Amino acid sequence: MGHVIFTVYTLFPTLIDAYRREALLAKAEQQGHLEIRTRDLRRFAGNRTNRVDDAPYGGGAGMVIRVDVAAAALEEAAMDSPPPDETILLTPAGEPLTQRLVETLASKRHLMLLSGRYEGFDARVENRVDREISIGDFVLMGGELPALCLIEAVARLLPGVLGDEQSHLQDSFTTGLLDYPEFTRPPEYQGQVVPDVLTSGHHERIAQWRREAALRRTFKRRPDLLAHASLDDAERALLASWEAARTDARAATLLEGKSDGDD
Repeated sequence: MGHVIFTVYTLFPTLIDAYRREALLAKAEQQGHLEIRTRDLRRFAGNRTNRVDDAPYGGGAGMVIRVDVAAAALEEAAMDSPPPDETILLTPAGEPLTQRLVETLASKRHLMLLSGRYEGFDARVENRVDREISIGDFVLMGGELPALCLIEAVARLLPGVLGDEQSHLQDSFTTGLLDYPEFTRPPEYQGQVVPDVLTSGHHERIAQWRREAALRRTFKRRPDLLAHASLDDAERALLASWEAARTDARAATLLEGKSDGDD
């Protein structure tokens, strides 16, 4: 992984530009770890009013961005040096943006991102791009935030972007589990205390506690991730004990409910 170019085509370049000028993303670009290019889709409108959308065939609410506008942007990007390794359409109908996909994208030299508005792009754009990506099962007002989410997720994997080169290795999803809970000063706050093991200075015990805490958090919040996590026999046994305890608790609750109903 190294220097990555992101070229974002959007109707609102200033939304991207405002964000890129702040925090670690700005520093990373200044230091040459990445480059973000923003380009206005309205340049391809082909009319005096710079209108890039039109009413959908068949009727319906909203407007649709024309296929010729997107095609012109794709053709322009193809002339860049280097040309995009992948052209990406940001859309709720795309594949989920997972950490595994982010790692794949971080290995590219140049990513071209198509960011839409209104009711999205004409469907004929879909077979003109390499990939369609969604950041979740919800709908936003435009593709600028998804583009920024993708850029930031990829950027933090690039060497030199984060202050600690190892910090992303324990991120949620990187290990197949959610990240373990973190604590800092004060050691006690309103009756809540930091686990003793974290102040013990015993690195092996701390690592063991963190791994089990990550496993427990994933079990409680995102059990779907466990099917693909890399676990040893002891961790699988621990999961089985938690599952058995949860099953017993549910059974006890059901029995208690039936008993109350019989009174």
